[in-house]
Amino acid sequence: MTTRDDTMVWFDFGGVLSPPLAELFAAYETKTGIAPAALQAAMSAVGDDLGAHPLAPIELAQITEREWGARLREHLAAADPGLDLTRARLETFGEQWFDGITVNPAMAATLRGLKAHGLRVGVLSNNVVEWERFWRPIIEPAGPLDALVDSCLVGARKPDPQIFAIAEKTAGVDADQCILIDDLEQNVQAARESGWRAVHFRTNAQASSELSRLTGVAAVL
Repeated sequence: MTTRDDTMVWFDFGGVLSPPLAELFAAYETKTGIAPAALQAAMSAVGDDLGAHPLAPIELAQITEREWGARLREHLAAADPGLDLTRARLETFGEQWFDGITVNPAMAATLRGLKAHGLRVGVLSNNVVEWERFWRPIIEPAGPLDALVDSCLVGARKPDPQIFAIAEKTAGVDADQCILIDDLEQNVQAARESGWRAVHFRTNAQASSELSRLTGVAAVL
């Protein structure tokens, strides 16, 4: 039996509906031979070049995936001239990054369970224009969404307060009707400062339990 509710639950994609970020970096190392620390350092260097957070230029569509990947390649080669980059398709990064990645089944089930009980559900993600065709199929098992707010399409990214206001307007809800589940503490804190409730995702069981307390919907694990 379903219930009606005015709550809107927003799921992050990377690290919540996807596997944890550490697993994604490890999987990318297996595909390319590039260690997570080296890749993260190169991402930071690209951000520094552009005076921004490591991923902000691409997550706000200020540069293309191809330009971003070419900059990554330059920094990786400069930091370690002996690093073999022949397996890395950096200029089309998303295709290789998401290859073989599947949805987090526990969070997909949680999203479906909330919707079945009459709550609205959405995805609020910092993401990249060129990556949508790869990550959208990954979350299909979670079922239909009521709203999607993607940083690269709206020109703001978490933890910028502007993106929370955009999400409220997109879904036609007030701040106190929104719950964010996100794996990054700074995003959770920013949501709370914007008047939202929020869950800092650390494990499936912990996050589902906290969501259950906030929504009154029994955890589906």
